[in-house]
Amino acid sequence: MGFVVGEMLAMADEQIKGPASYFPSIEKTYGRPIAEWQDIVRAGMPARHMELVAMLKNEHAMGHGHANALVAHVLAEGKI
Repeated sequence: MGFVVGEMLAMADEQIKGPASYFPSIEKTYGRPIAEWQDIVRAGMPARHMELVAMLKNEHAMGHGHANALVAHVLAEGKI
C-alpha cells in the first residue's frame, strides 16, 4: 500500500512544475488566491523582474522564493 501512495505523490509532483509548484504554498502562507497575487504583480508593470520581486517582499512581506516564482510565472505568461 505504501508503494501506491508513493507513486501517487510522485505523479502529483510531476504534474506541477516550475513556478506554479509554489502556488499552493503561496496561497496558504499569505492568505490570498494566486489570481489576486498575479493582479498585484501586473499592477507593478512595467518593471524589471527583480523590481517586482522586491515590491512583493517589501510591501507584502513575501519570501524571496515565493515572490520570484510568482513574478516569473506572470512574466512568462505575457499578460500585462
